[in-house]
Amino acid sequence: MTGNAVLGKRLSEALGIEAPIVQSGMAGVAVPGLVAAVSNAGGLGVMAALGAKPDALRESIRQIRQATDKPFGVNIWLHSDVRTSPDPAAISDDVVRGSQAVLNHFRPRFDLPVTFERPAPARDLVNDALTVMIEERVPVFSAGLGIPEADLVERFHRAGTKVLSMVATLSDGVSAVANGVDAIAAQGTESGGHRSYGTKPDRQGATGSSCLVLVPAMVDAVGREVPVLASGGVVDGRGLAAMFALGADGALMGTRFVATKESGAAEVWKQRITSGDRSTTLTDGFTGQWARVLNSEFTDHWAESRAEALPGLLQAAAGRDLFGAARASDDDQLQPLYAGAAVAQLSDIPSAAEVIQTLTADASRILNR
Repeated sequence: MTGNAVLGKRLSEALGIEAPIVQSGMAGVAVPGLVAAVSNAGGLGVMAALGAKPDALRESIRQIRQATDKPFGVNIWLHSDVRTSPDPAAISDDVVRGSQAVLNHFRPRFDLPVTFERPAPARDLVNDALTVMIEERVPVFSAGLGIPEADLVERFHRAGTKVLSMVATLSDGVSAVANGVDAIAAQGTESGGHRSYGTKPDRQGATGSSCLVLVPAMVDAVGREVPVLASGGVVDGRGLAAMFALGADGALMGTRFVATKESGAAEVWKQRITSGDRSTTLTDGFTGQWARVLNSEFTDHWAESRAEALPGLLQAAAGRDLFGAARASDDDQLQPLYAGAAVAQLSDIPSAAEVIQTLTADASRILNR
């Protein structure tokens, strides 16, 4: 791990890891097996806690601890409309009908009944999850889609937990560091999955800045205080080396880890991100929050409809029957297949350890370190 230590010395000191790679906490992908595999290989494996009930979350954390004695993380969103779900009754009839009309267009494919009903109120599980993480003294708390407030950071610090904040804007990064976080992940527009905004912007605002612009700006603004990870477009050693050249201390990666042997992603998802057409788009039609996914019949129809997504995660609740049926049927056109802009560079499904070993070795060779 000599080369890794040279590449990610500051990150190693901050988070206690050997390789300068953090695996993104992705729901359905970052199962305990993947998290432990990444951590055992020297990186930081991160589990997704969003939507997990307290007992299930606690059990998953303990499963990870049984599989690794290395640091690992747990991620959850702090988005204002997720932490406190909007009231479905307050949504206008036109918005509900417009969203349901798109979903109804596809429901007959699975013999699902059409509906224009409002989704049920979402149960708030975020604060319960935060409590479980603190009680379990997880090594790292990864905050996405919202900046952890100073008193929350302090609660984690008292439990011996480091805090990593994922941000998509320079101002959010500065605010997160002011609140005491231990590291920043600067999310460029190339990133797959959801955009790390605490308040949902319009589509133009959600596009954000590329890593080429955001990462060096973040390094200049807060890099003297905390390590800065680059997030977006990194799937191989060339990308990792490029982020170091921009001043980053490491990379937070998602798409590359979806296509690994330990990933919990469905086989159809792994196949789609390693072969064929892999063009991507930003959409809020699946969950209500902006995310980069592979293009599909659904994303095309959603964009053409100009429907407005239901707020918070109520869009996901409204489409649960359709998206669930698509997953059960391995229909790759009607479920969210999250992927970053560099997805076309992938062609294999290695182990998580192979990913970390190859990327760090290649980056070290390119940078002559």
